[in-house]
Amino acid sequence: MVQPIQSAAVIGSGVMGAAIAAHLAGAGIRCLLLDLVPKQLTEAESKKGLTMEHPAVRNRLATDAIARLKKTKPAPLYSEEFAGRITPGNLEDDLSKLADVDWIIEVVVERLDVKRDLLKRIEGVWKPGTIVTSNTSGISINEMVSLCGESFKKHFLGTHFFNPPRYMKLLEIIPGETTDPEIVSYMHEFCERRLGKGVVVAKDTPNFIANRIGTFGLLITLRNMMELGYTVEEVDAVTGPALGRPKSATFRTLDLVGLDTFVHVAANVHDQTAATVEKDVFSAPDVLNRMVDLGWIGEKQGQGFYKKVKTDSGKVIQALRFDTMEYEPVRKISSASLEASKSAKGAANKIKALLGTKDRYSELAWNTLKPVLLYSAHKLGEIADSIVDIDNAMKWGFNWELGPFEVWDAIGLVPAAKRMEAEGDVLPDWVSAWIAEGHTHFYEKREAQQFYVHGGAWTELEPAAEHISLKQLKQQNKVVLSNPGASLIDIGDGVACLEFHSPNNAIGADILTMILKSVEEVRRNYRGLVVANEGRHFCVGANVMLLLMEAQEEEWDEIDLIISQFQNAMLTLKRLEKPVVAAPHQMTLGGGVEACLPADKIIFSAETYFGLVETGVGLIPGGGGCKEMALRSSQIVGKTNPDLQSYVNSYFETIAMAKVSTSGHDTKRLGYMGSNDSVVINPDRRIHEAKMAVLEMDRAGYAPREEERIRVVGEPGKSVLQLAAYTMQLGGYISDHDRLIANKLAHVLAGGNVPANSLVSEQYMLDLEREAFLSLCGEPKTQARMQHMLSKGKPLRN
Repeated sequence: MVQPIQSAAVIGSGVMGAAIAAHLAGAGIRCLLLDLVPKQLTEAESKKGLTMEHPAVRNRLATDAIARLKKTKPAPLYSEEFAGRITPGNLEDDLSKLADVDWIIEVVVERLDVKRDLLKRIEGVWKPGTIVTSNTSGISINEMVSLCGESFKKHFLGTHFFNPPRYMKLLEIIPGETTDPEIVSYMHEFCERRLGKGVVVAKDTPNFIANRIGTFGLLITLRNMMELGYTVEEVDAVTGPALGRPKSATFRTLDLVGLDTFVHVAANVHDQTAATVEKDVFSAPDVLNRMVDLGWIGEKQGQGFYKKVKTDSGKVIQALRFDTMEYEPVRKISSASLEASKSAKGAANKIKALLGTKDRYSELAWNTLKPVLLYSAHKLGEIADSIVDIDNAMKWGFNWELGPFEVWDAIGLVPAAKRMEAEGDVLPDWVSAWIAEGHTHFYEKREAQQFYVHGGAWTELEPAAEHISLKQLKQQNKVVLSNPGASLIDIGDGVACLEFHSPNNAIGADILTMILKSVEEVRRNYRGLVVANEGRHFCVGANVMLLLMEAQEEEWDEIDLIISQFQNAMLTLKRLEKPVVAAPHQMTLGGGVEACLPADKIIFSAETYFGLVETGVGLIPGGGGCKEMALRSSQIVGKTNPDLQSYVNSYFETIAMAKVSTSGHDTKRLGYMGSNDSVVINPDRRIHEAKMAVLEMDRAGYAPREEERIRVVGEPGKSVLQLAAYTMQLGGYISDHDRLIANKLAHVLAGGNVPANSLVSEQYMLDLEREAFLSLCGEPKTQARMQHMLSKGKPLRN
């Protein structure tokens, strides 16, 4: 039986090792971070009178790495306080402590001799049963432990985290020749559930799956570019979203990765493969080596394929010209095929449109895509056993929307294969045999089931454990109610899910209508309600465009009606006699926050950026956000506690400054996380966990919440808040209009012009909100802020 993982040790406190320790800490795993003992004192240490024997000196590398975690952007930690779960140490004094942890992760320099020696040292203190892994990106797992005993080898495998570990979903698990299958299975489940990873099982081959195929594709693209005379901008225009890839496309991706790192990864395959053709492909072109020699290795050095240049009119992005090795301003690229792709919806249709509209960019797309499809098919069995693992590796590791086999299905397996053969390419035997049997896809859907080709036969694709897919449920006709903005979906066991699906999931009349209808349906026929969706973001707020149009037309009664409907929908959701659980993810702003606050419980995705940001468009929360924060302050302090003002001050600052959490965990710092709320790291399990929370409340005998009277700080407290805004204005930190907004916010949060410690109703607070919101809509500067946000996508400070 595998020993459960409760604690870990990471060896190597460099960028990657520290980031892995941070991710483990974020998952609640206490972690020991070890590194080498420094060879000499720093100037600061000398001034303090420390010696080389002092623990602070000996642990310095790990201690400094932990401190950097709090300053690094994007943040490796979900919350700075989680750094306290990481203990620094060194490999000389603390090696024996490895016997006390459940998982040891080696993250030292990518050299076989160094890793082999370290693992032999680890074996000397290793407690039998402890799992040991390497975070190598391409060194042989078997070679690393060639000097170790059989028992150690059974507990050793590769766990290749993609960088940065917090944000990149992919984790490649690489078993060795003698790794215990039970440990592989345990780590697969543990890393998915506890660490929130998308796990694929790779074979012990150079660069494993994602880097093997991704590096191949990037090198092929570069060679096509040089041979056929395309520019950097042309290649990126074709190999980005038009081809179902990220906006960083090819060369922006290489600049982000670093050309020195990329050349090293390519050399790893080049040096370890015997196949002449493959060896040639993985030989870095001279231009890459030259750029590395010049130090033009990407963003970390300020220039690579692109660089930013300061001019009198601002920063200008320039692109490298290979013929002159000089930079020129980036040119805008357009063509019929690119426009066709842009107009199409969904990655599959975009790729088909790009390839189907014949021009030189369509040709580049095909010449870039075809070798990757063939290479992936030829490498099946060598780098991975499953096309699903290959597809997922590319989607999770390189952010492709479709994996290579999914792309092949999208453009047509048979037509693409015929075109390849007509152009002199050789299909893998298994693909030819599959087509010869009459098959036209690598994947097939049959009602609620999905299958994929494996070993020359259809194999059922088992759904991920505890993963509720609203998309699949809709395909299975589980929609109960629907309109253009939202749907109510039966997610099983007597639980329904309210899904937003308007553009950007912005809340408008259709969503508000569906909330009211859903409440009635759940009241009659369900045990409870989940509020969640699978959009790119949970909700970016209310429909600002609609509000601006009404304000410009001076339709004040219409705006008043809209806000009243919003407030009523949120209050109705809060008063539902069945449990309600919200499960937000990614951007959850303004009205999106207000749609969560009425819930009995919020289950945040770890990557949730949550905040009432209405001041950014010149408004204040109008759908119950202010009322809920005032209520929360009142609940925290009780009936007589004099500290009420301090809590109201805190919420005032959070809302006035439009503060947004940096993670689901960070909502606690801003006061948005209630005592009943929680965070789930694996986003695929978010809706399932919300459903389980509904069922648990239902089983426990759910009683609806009664309306509470809210104790407010009243007119004296409002003066305190408004004085703070006045001081900010005097200091030049906010504008006149910012102060006007802040004064309106102060009036609402304080409960208006009532005596301190007055008890008021929720409806009273909502009326204050609506009045303030409506008055701000009439301000020309607020309308200018709304217009600027809609056109520029960022706030205007006027």
